[in-house]
Amino acid sequence: MGTVPYGEALELQAELVAQRRRGEIPDTLLLLEHPHVITLGSSSDPQHVLLDEAERERRGIELFQAGRGGDVTYHGPGQLVAYPILDLKPDRKDLHRYLRDLERVLIDVAAEYGIEAVRSEAGTGVWTALGKLAAIGIRVSSGWITSHGIALNVRSDLSYFETIVPCGIPDRDVSSLERELEEDAPELAEVSQRFVEHFARVFGHETIVG
Repeated sequence: MGTVPYGEALELQAELVAQRRRGEIPDTLLLLEHPHVITLGSSSDPQHVLLDEAERERRGIELFQAGRGGDVTYHGPGQLVAYPILDLKPDRKDLHRYLRDLERVLIDVAAEYGIEAVRSEAGTGVWTALGKLAAIGIRVSSGWITSHGIALNVRSDLSYFETIVPCGIPDRDVSSLERELEEDAPELAEVSQRFVEHFARVFGHETIVG
């Protein structure tokens, strides 16, 4: 979808969740980038946002209550954001399994580039030896319809993560495919395609790109 302001993405997700609940659309996966934005999850500590309003405005960083689980995170250019709008009924009504499946997709995408990404007891998401590669924060509404999702750092400017305590974990670094691979870092479009392929495989879907 290209670059979509965070507020617009929230509205779009709400519309699609309602349509999915009514059976008007199939399971849908949104892939996009956001302009610079800090988002707060349901368990966020406001002290994990390290810039005041004036400094955020000066640097062009928006701030949103996200309506998802998890703590504070950052989105920005060069980061692949994926929002699955899925109906988990009847046989996938297991949030633990859903989160582990999302992690599996990310681990398999990283493996395509020779990167060993792993789960961690520190929290949901995937890490490498250099730091957290991808964050996960989801929402599951009535009727077991999912929204929100994944942020995979591809060519992100990692200095923006210094404006927050990422996911509320102060002692863990942040990484990206570009940091891991240096000059061999893939373009976002290529990573998006590989993400779709692994997502479809893990969740048992055929892909119809539109």
